[in-house]
Amino acid sequence: MSALEIRNVHKTFGTTEVLKDISLAIDSGEFLILVGPSGCGKSTLMNAIAGLEPVTAGEILIGGEDVTWRTPAERDIAMVFQSYALYPSMTVRQNIVFGLEMRKVPKAEREAAVARVADLLQITPLLDRKPSQLSGGQRQRVAMGRALAREPQIYLFDEPLSNLDAKLRVEMRTEIKKLHQRLGTTIVYVTHDQIEAMTLADRIAVMRDGKILQLGTPDEVYNDPADSFVAGFMGSPSMNFIRATLTGAPGSYRLSVDTGGEQPLVLPWPEARETPALVRHVDEPLTLGLRPEHFSEEDVRLGAQVEGTLLNTTTTVVEPTGADLLLRVALGASEVTVRLGPKSRAVAGEPIALRVDMSRAVLFEPQTERRLA
Repeated sequence: MSALEIRNVHKTFGTTEVLKDISLAIDSGEFLILVGPSGCGKSTLMNAIAGLEPVTAGEILIGGEDVTWRTPAERDIAMVFQSYALYPSMTVRQNIVFGLEMRKVPKAEREAAVARVADLLQITPLLDRKPSQLSGGQRQRVAMGRALAREPQIYLFDEPLSNLDAKLRVEMRTEIKKLHQRLGTTIVYVTHDQIEAMTLADRIAVMRDGKILQLGTPDEVYNDPADSFVAGFMGSPSMNFIRATLTGAPGSYRLSVDTGGEQPLVLPWPEARETPALVRHVDEPLTLGLRPEHFSEEDVRLGAQVEGTLLNTTTTVVEPTGADLLLRVALGASEVTVRLGPKSRAVAGEPIALRVDMSRAVLFEPQTERRLA
């Protein structure tokens, strides 16, 4: 039995439909992340699961029971908000225990729950402080502790790390991952940060315009994207998209990339990556997708050679990040982002020899954005 099941859910505000026939099932103990750009409907879906927003049509089941029209208090969920939502006049201890008091949980159980979550989240020394005396990370731990004290069927996290600085966000992300591994709880987590989604999730639901475009593991949505939106949204830096024309026949397909001159750049399409759909798109423009890590530098000075199609091009911009070197280089008439190791000797304005791994490339249909190969 699924811990959470959403069946054909629609949500309309006036004449605007913000959720369009959403269906998904989440297993017990699974960490599912809803990710997408602002306005895609992920927070509305979260609020519908929580009972904060009534659905226009469809069903929501928790633990096999239909909770579509139940209040939030009747759904056996706990929610962690972006804004912490702590009571400023209460101590940390009182904030954590407040929900249990409202449910008339015996005092001994309340005290045991506070001790358990305080130890789990390492906030025991903070129990007698008030929220104004805490840092942002400490407040978020308290908000999580208040939810964990309840032990519900499902935990809902609505962009809980958005208010934290970059370093603290990484630290809290690790803490949430450890917490899930330790407790094995069912979590639905909303974020617009695709790095958060990739590092935390068991499965990711990528949303756009009120629909789920793809539901899969982090590896599936990154390496096997359903369309060009998913491919471009997941990954940092994002996938490079190059306009190319498909030529040839099965077994010998080629991609012709406009260079702005007389001779186009011709790239081979691997026979192993062919699909039946390609034959219908010969001599048509398609979108070639290449991730920055699909390129490698061929450094003849070091005698290093790598697999792939050789490209001789020019570096326009070099961006050192410490662990990597990001380059902007010319590919045909456009520019693409390339990720190389920190020992690369690339210099802006100078030629560079690159290998591109076409066995990892993807093709999309420009009109529909769907993946062809």
